[in-house]
Amino acid sequence: MRDRPSSKSLLAWYDTNARVLPWRVAPSDRKLGHIPDPYRIWLSEIMLQQTTVAAVKSYFLKFTELWPTVFDLAEADDADVMAGWAGLGYYARARNLLKCARAVVAEFGGQFPQDCDRLQSLPGIGPYTSAALASIAFDLPETVVDGNVERVMARLFDVHIPLPTAKAPLTKLAEGLTPSKRAGDYAQAVMDLGATVCTPKSPSCNLCPWRMCCLANARGTMTALPKKLPKAKKPTRQGIAFVVRRTDGAVLLEKRPDRGLLGGMMGWPGSDWTEEAPEMIPPFQADWVEAPEEVRHTFTHFHLRLRVVVATAAPDRSNCHFIEQIDFRPMDLPTVMRKVWNAAVSLK
Repeated sequence: MRDRPSSKSLLAWYDTNARVLPWRVAPSDRKLGHIPDPYRIWLSEIMLQQTTVAAVKSYFLKFTELWPTVFDLAEADDADVMAGWAGLGYYARARNLLKCARAVVAEFGGQFPQDCDRLQSLPGIGPYTSAALASIAFDLPETVVDGNVERVMARLFDVHIPLPTAKAPLTKLAEGLTPSKRAGDYAQAVMDLGATVCTPKSPSCNLCPWRMCCLANARGTMTALPKKLPKAKKPTRQGIAFVVRRTDGAVLLEKRPDRGLLGGMMGWPGSDWTEEAPEMIPPFQADWVEAPEEVRHTFTHFHLRLRVVVATAAPDRSNCHFIEQIDFRPMDLPTVMRKVWNAAVSLK
Protein backbone atom coordinates (compact mmCIF):
# COMPACT_ATOMS: atom_id res chain seq x y z
CA MET A 1 0.00 0.00 0.00
CA ARG A 2 1.41 3.36 -1.02
CA ASP A 3 1.94 6.22 1.44
CA ARG A 4 -0.57 9.06 1.44
CA PRO A 5 0.92 12.38 0.30
CA SER A 6 1.60 14.74 3.21
CA SER A 7 1.81 18.50 3.39
CA LYS A 8 4.86 18.12 5.66
CA SER A 9 7.05 16.57 2.95
CA LEU A 10 5.94 19.12 0.38
CA LEU A 11 6.58 22.04 2.72
CA ALA A 12 10.07 20.71 3.46
CA TRP A 13 10.70 20.67 -0.29
CA TYR A 14 9.25 24.18 -0.65
CA ASP A 15 11.47 25.58 2.10
CA THR A 16 14.47 24.74 -0.07
CA ASN A 17 13.07 25.12 -3.59
CA ALA A 18 10.56 27.98 -3.45
CA ARG A 19 10.61 30.25 -6.49
CA VAL A 20 11.78 33.82 -5.88
CA LEU A 21 8.90 36.04 -6.98
CA PRO A 22 8.58 39.81 -6.45
CA TRP A 23 5.21 39.52 -4.68
CA ARG A 24 6.17 36.58 -2.48
CA VAL A 25 7.52 36.45 1.07
CA ALA A 26 10.12 33.66 1.09
CA PRO A 27 9.41 30.78 3.50
CA SER A 28 12.55 31.63 5.49
CA ASP A 29 11.36 35.24 5.90
CA ARG A 30 7.85 34.10 6.75
CA LYS A 31 9.22 31.96 9.58
CA LEU A 32 10.95 35.10 10.89
CA GLY A 33 7.60 36.83 11.13
CA HIS A 34 7.51 38.74 7.85
CA ILE A 35 3.91 39.05 6.71
CA PRO A 36 2.79 39.10 3.06
CA ASP A 37 1.24 42.36 1.84
CA PRO A 38 -2.38 41.58 0.83
CA TYR A 39 -2.25 44.36 -1.77
CA ARG A 40 0.73 42.82 -3.52
CA ILE A 41 -0.76 39.32 -3.33
CA TRP A 42 -4.07 40.57 -4.75
CA LEU A 43 -2.37 42.53 -7.54
CA SER A 44 -0.24 39.54 -8.54
CA GLU A 45 -3.21 37.16 -8.53
CA ILE A 46 -5.27 39.46 -10.78
CA MET A 47 -2.34 39.81 -13.17
CA LEU A 48 -1.68 36.06 -13.17
CA GLN A 49 -5.21 35.17 -14.31
CA GLN A 50 -4.73 33.46 -17.69
CA THR A 51 -1.19 34.88 -17.86
CA THR A 52 2.23 33.38 -17.14
CA VAL A 53 4.54 34.33 -14.28
CA ALA A 54 7.23 35.34 -16.77
CA ALA A 55 4.89 37.80 -18.48
CA VAL A 56 3.60 39.26 -15.21
CA LYS A 57 6.85 40.06 -13.40
CA SER A 58 7.71 43.28 -15.24
CA TYR A 59 4.12 44.54 -15.07
CA PHE A 60 3.95 43.86 -11.35
CA LEU A 61 7.18 45.74 -10.71
CA LYS A 62 5.97 48.68 -12.82
CA PHE A 63 2.59 48.84 -11.05
CA THR A 64 4.05 48.63 -7.55
CA GLU A 65 6.56 51.35 -8.40
CA LEU A 66 3.84 53.66 -9.72
CA TRP A 67 1.16 52.67 -7.20
CA PRO A 68 2.84 51.08 -4.14
CA THR A 69 -0.34 50.84 -2.04
CA VAL A 70 -4.03 50.23 -2.63
CA PHE A 71 -4.63 53.89 -1.74
CA ASP A 72 -2.30 55.00 -4.54
CA LEU A 73 -4.01 52.74 -7.05
CA ALA A 74 -7.48 53.86 -5.96
CA GLU A 75 -6.51 57.47 -6.68
CA ALA A 76 -4.85 56.69 -10.02
CA ASP A 77 -6.17 58.04 -13.31
CA ASP A 78 -8.06 55.40 -15.28
CA ALA A 79 -6.15 56.13 -18.48
CA ASP A 80 -2.78 55.76 -16.74
CA VAL A 81 -3.73 52.38 -15.30
CA MET A 82 -5.09 51.13 -18.63
CA ALA A 83 -1.90 52.29 -20.35
CA GLY A 84 0.19 50.54 -17.70
CA TRP A 85 -1.78 47.35 -18.30
CA ALA A 86 -1.42 47.50 -22.10
CA GLY A 87 -0.01 44.29 -23.53
CA LEU A 88 -1.02 42.13 -20.56
CA GLY A 89 -4.37 41.28 -22.15
CA TYR A 90 -7.83 40.50 -20.78
CA TYR A 91 -8.48 44.19 -20.16
CA ALA A 92 -11.59 43.68 -18.06
CA ARG A 93 -9.11 42.74 -15.33
CA ALA A 94 -7.62 46.25 -15.42
CA ARG A 95 -11.04 47.88 -15.19
CA ASN A 96 -11.98 45.64 -12.25
CA LEU A 97 -8.58 46.29 -10.68
CA LEU A 98 -9.44 49.97 -10.33
CA LYS A 99 -12.99 49.27 -9.17
CA CYS A 100 -11.72 46.82 -6.55
CA ALA A 101 -9.00 49.16 -5.25
CA ARG A 102 -11.54 51.95 -4.85
CA ALA A 103 -14.00 49.61 -3.13
CA VAL A 104 -11.35 48.38 -0.69
CA VAL A 105 -10.55 51.97 0.22
CA ALA A 106 -14.16 53.17 0.36
CA GLU A 107 -15.74 50.16 2.05
CA PHE A 108 -12.92 48.62 4.10
CA GLY A 109 -10.63 51.56 4.88
CA GLY A 110 -7.89 50.24 2.61
CA GLN A 111 -7.71 46.83 4.34
CA PHE A 112 -8.57 43.72 2.36
CA PRO A 113 -11.16 41.63 4.24
CA GLN A 114 -9.90 38.32 5.60
CA ASP A 115 -12.70 35.97 4.56
CA CYS A 116 -13.70 34.60 1.18
CA ASP A 117 -17.30 35.78 1.25
CA ARG A 118 -16.41 39.43 1.72
CA LEU A 119 -13.48 39.15 -0.68
CA GLN A 120 -15.85 37.83 -3.36
CA SER A 121 -18.08 40.87 -2.84
CA LEU A 122 -15.30 42.96 -4.41
CA PRO A 123 -15.11 43.56 -8.19
CA GLY A 124 -13.01 41.05 -10.09
CA ILE A 125 -12.51 38.63 -7.19
CA GLY A 126 -14.00 35.18 -7.72
CA PRO A 127 -13.64 31.88 -5.83
CA TYR A 128 -10.07 31.18 -6.95
CA THR A 129 -8.70 34.67 -6.26
CA SER A 130 -10.45 34.91 -2.89
CA ALA A 131 -9.02 31.52 -1.85
CA ALA A 132 -5.52 32.50 -3.00
CA LEU A 133 -5.66 35.84 -1.20
CA ALA A 134 -7.11 34.36 2.01
CA SER A 135 -4.53 31.57 2.01
CA ILE A 136 -1.36 33.36 0.92
CA ALA A 137 -1.95 36.75 2.52
CA PHE A 138 -3.76 35.67 5.69
CA ASP A 139 -2.62 32.03 6.07
CA LEU A 140 -6.19 30.72 6.20
CA PRO A 141 -6.70 27.02 5.25
CA GLU A 142 -8.43 27.72 1.94
CA THR A 143 -7.93 25.37 -1.01
CA VAL A 144 -6.21 27.09 -3.94
CA VAL A 145 -6.57 25.29 -7.27
CA ASP A 146 -5.05 26.61 -10.49
CA GLY A 147 -3.89 24.72 -13.58
CA ASN A 148 -0.68 23.62 -11.87
CA VAL A 149 -2.58 22.22 -8.90
CA GLU A 150 -5.05 20.41 -11.15
CA ARG A 151 -2.18 18.73 -12.95
CA VAL A 152 -0.47 17.70 -9.70
CA MET A 153 -3.70 16.27 -8.27
CA ALA A 154 -4.59 14.43 -11.47
CA ARG A 155 -1.22 12.69 -11.46
CA LEU A 156 -0.96 12.19 -7.72
CA PHE A 157 -4.29 10.31 -7.66
CA ASP A 158 -4.19 9.05 -11.29
CA VAL A 159 -7.44 10.78 -12.23
CA HIS A 160 -8.42 10.16 -15.86
CA ILE A 161 -11.61 12.25 -15.94
CA PRO A 162 -10.90 14.98 -18.51
CA LEU A 163 -10.79 18.67 -17.66
CA PRO A 164 -12.83 20.77 -17.23
CA THR A 165 -15.18 17.98 -16.03
CA ALA A 166 -12.56 16.93 -13.48
CA LYS A 167 -12.38 20.34 -11.78
CA ALA A 168 -14.73 19.46 -8.92
CA PRO A 169 -13.18 16.07 -7.99
CA LEU A 170 -9.65 17.45 -8.31
CA THR A 171 -10.57 20.36 -6.03
CA LYS A 172 -11.99 17.90 -3.50
CA LEU A 173 -8.75 15.93 -3.55
CA ALA A 174 -6.73 19.12 -3.12
CA GLU A 175 -8.95 20.16 -0.22
CA GLY A 176 -8.17 16.91 1.56
CA LEU A 177 -4.45 17.71 1.53
CA THR A 178 -4.65 21.39 2.59
CA PRO A 179 -3.15 21.77 6.09
CA SER A 180 -4.47 24.00 8.83
CA LYS A 181 -0.98 25.41 9.51
CA ARG A 182 1.25 27.14 6.92
CA ALA A 183 -1.66 27.06 4.51
CA GLY A 184 -0.27 29.95 2.50
CA ASP A 185 3.13 28.33 2.04
CA TYR A 186 1.45 25.04 1.19
CA ALA A 187 -0.72 26.66 -1.51
CA GLN A 188 2.36 28.20 -3.10
CA ALA A 189 4.28 24.95 -2.71
CA VAL A 190 1.77 22.94 -4.77
CA MET A 191 1.76 25.62 -7.47
CA ASP A 192 5.57 25.69 -7.50
CA LEU A 193 5.67 21.90 -7.71
CA GLY A 194 3.45 21.99 -10.80
CA ALA A 195 5.38 24.87 -12.38
CA THR A 196 8.89 23.50 -11.88
CA VAL A 197 8.73 19.70 -11.35
CA CYS A 198 5.33 18.27 -12.29
CA THR A 199 5.39 20.12 -15.60
CA PRO A 200 2.97 19.49 -18.50
CA LYS A 201 5.64 17.75 -20.57
CA SER A 202 8.54 15.65 -19.30
CA PRO A 203 7.85 15.92 -15.56
CA SER A 204 10.95 15.54 -13.36
CA CYS A 205 9.53 12.78 -11.18
CA ASN A 206 12.93 11.97 -9.67
CA LEU A 207 12.93 15.45 -8.06
CA CYS A 208 9.38 15.26 -6.71
CA PRO A 209 8.88 15.00 -2.92
CA TRP A 210 5.63 13.11 -3.58
CA ARG A 211 7.02 10.63 -6.10
CA MET A 212 6.74 7.61 -3.74
CA CYS A 213 3.01 8.24 -3.18
CA CYS A 214 2.12 9.32 -6.73
CA LEU A 215 -0.21 6.81 -8.42
CA ALA A 216 0.57 8.10 -11.93
CA ASN A 217 4.28 7.67 -11.29
CA ALA A 218 3.67 4.10 -10.09
CA ARG A 219 1.49 3.29 -13.11
CA GLY A 220 3.51 5.20 -15.71
CA THR A 221 0.61 7.46 -16.73
CA MET A 222 2.21 10.83 -15.85
CA THR A 223 2.56 12.22 -19.35
CA ALA A 224 -1.01 11.25 -20.25
CA LEU A 225 -2.46 13.36 -17.43
CA PRO A 226 -4.37 15.49 -16.96
CA LYS A 227 -6.69 14.52 -19.75
CA LYS A 228 -8.60 17.34 -21.46
CA LEU A 229 -11.69 17.52 -23.60
CA PRO A 230 -10.92 18.62 -27.16
CA LYS A 231 -11.19 22.36 -27.65
CA ALA A 232 -13.69 23.79 -30.09
CA LYS A 233 -12.10 25.32 -33.19
CA LYS A 234 -11.79 29.09 -32.91
CA PRO A 235 -13.58 31.13 -35.59
CA THR A 236 -11.74 33.80 -37.56
CA ARG A 237 -12.96 37.39 -37.74
CA GLN A 238 -11.82 40.09 -40.10
CA GLY A 239 -11.60 43.85 -39.89
CA ILE A 240 -9.91 47.03 -41.08
CA ALA A 241 -7.83 49.44 -38.99
CA PHE A 242 -7.35 53.04 -40.10
CA VAL A 243 -4.11 54.70 -39.01
CA VAL A 244 -3.90 58.48 -39.40
CA ARG A 245 -0.65 60.37 -39.01
CA ARG A 246 -0.12 64.12 -39.24
CA THR A 247 3.01 65.45 -40.90
CA ASP A 248 4.29 66.52 -37.46
CA GLY A 249 4.09 62.93 -36.23
CA ALA A 250 0.85 63.14 -34.21
CA VAL A 251 -1.50 60.14 -34.50
CA LEU A 252 -5.27 59.86 -34.33
CA LEU A 253 -6.62 57.48 -31.69
CA GLU A 254 -10.03 56.74 -30.24
CA LYS A 255 -11.09 55.32 -26.91
CA ARG A 256 -12.92 52.03 -27.24
CA PRO A 257 -16.25 51.61 -25.40
CA ASP A 258 -15.83 50.76 -21.72
CA ARG A 259 -17.65 47.47 -22.15
CA GLY A 260 -16.54 44.70 -24.49
CA LEU A 261 -13.23 43.55 -25.91
CA LEU A 262 -10.34 45.94 -25.17
CA GLY A 263 -12.88 48.07 -23.30
CA GLY A 264 -11.63 51.48 -22.25
CA MET A 265 -8.36 51.12 -24.18
CA MET A 266 -7.03 53.51 -26.80
CA GLY A 267 -6.88 52.18 -30.35
CA TRP A 268 -7.13 52.99 -34.03
CA PRO A 269 -10.45 53.82 -35.69
CA GLY A 270 -11.70 50.84 -37.64
CA SER A 271 -14.47 48.60 -38.82
CA ASP A 272 -16.34 46.03 -36.78
CA TRP A 273 -14.68 42.62 -36.50
CA THR A 274 -16.89 40.18 -38.37
CA GLU A 275 -16.71 36.71 -39.89
CA GLU A 276 -17.25 38.15 -43.38
CA ALA A 277 -14.65 40.58 -44.73
CA PRO A 278 -16.00 44.11 -44.07
CA GLU A 279 -16.43 46.60 -46.87
CA MET A 280 -13.68 49.20 -47.16
CA ILE A 281 -15.43 52.34 -45.87
CA PRO A 282 -12.84 54.85 -44.62
CA PRO A 283 -14.00 57.27 -41.91
CA PHE A 284 -13.24 60.26 -44.17
CA GLN A 285 -11.85 61.22 -47.59
CA ALA A 286 -8.05 60.90 -47.82
CA ASP A 287 -5.29 59.26 -49.79
CA TRP A 288 -5.45 55.89 -48.08
CA VAL A 289 -2.59 53.42 -48.62
CA GLU A 290 -2.86 49.80 -47.52
CA ALA A 291 -0.01 48.07 -45.70
CA PRO A 292 1.42 45.10 -47.61
CA GLU A 293 0.75 42.59 -44.83
CA GLU A 294 -2.32 42.10 -42.67
CA VAL A 295 -2.15 41.93 -38.90
CA ARG A 296 -2.99 38.63 -37.24
CA HIS A 297 -3.86 38.26 -33.58
CA THR A 298 -5.53 35.62 -31.44
CA PHE A 299 -7.97 36.38 -28.63
CA THR A 300 -9.46 33.85 -26.23
CA HIS A 301 -12.44 33.02 -28.41
CA PHE A 302 -11.39 33.89 -31.97
CA HIS A 303 -8.58 34.65 -34.39
CA LEU A 304 -8.44 38.14 -35.91
CA ARG A 305 -7.15 39.29 -39.29
CA LEU A 306 -6.87 43.04 -39.83
CA ARG A 307 -6.15 45.01 -42.99
CA VAL A 308 -4.21 48.17 -42.14
CA VAL A 309 -4.70 51.35 -44.18
CA VAL A 310 -2.88 54.60 -43.58
CA ALA A 311 -3.58 58.27 -44.33
CA THR A 312 -1.86 61.58 -43.52
CA ALA A 313 -4.84 63.90 -42.86
CA ALA A 314 -8.10 63.79 -40.94
CA PRO A 315 -10.96 66.07 -39.88
CA ASP A 316 -11.93 66.46 -36.23
CA ARG A 317 -14.00 63.62 -34.79
CA SER A 318 -15.72 63.82 -31.41
CA ASN A 319 -14.61 60.37 -30.25
CA CYS A 320 -11.08 60.66 -31.59
CA HIS A 321 -8.19 62.91 -30.70
CA PHE A 322 -4.65 63.42 -31.88
CA ILE A 323 -1.83 62.33 -29.64
CA GLU A 324 1.22 64.50 -30.11
CA GLN A 325 4.33 62.63 -31.18
CA ILE A 326 6.11 63.42 -27.91
CA ASP A 327 3.25 61.90 -25.92
CA PHE A 328 2.60 58.86 -28.13
CA ARG A 329 3.92 55.61 -26.70
CA PRO A 330 3.08 52.54 -28.80
CA MET A 331 3.76 50.39 -25.71
CA ASP A 332 0.70 51.99 -24.07
CA LEU A 333 -1.51 50.35 -26.70
CA PRO A 334 -3.00 46.84 -26.51
CA THR A 335 -0.89 44.23 -28.30
CA VAL A 336 -3.12 44.02 -31.37
CA MET A 337 -3.06 47.81 -31.74
CA ARG A 338 0.75 47.79 -31.48
CA LYS A 339 0.83 45.25 -34.28
CA VAL A 340 -1.31 47.61 -36.37
CA TRP A 341 1.12 50.46 -35.68
CA ASN A 342 4.10 48.31 -36.68
CA ALA A 343 2.35 47.45 -39.95
CA ALA A 344 1.57 51.15 -40.58
CA VAL A 345 5.12 52.39 -40.02
CA SER A 346 6.42 49.72 -42.39
CA LEU A 347 4.97 51.86 -45.20
CA LYS A 348 7.62 54.56 -44.65
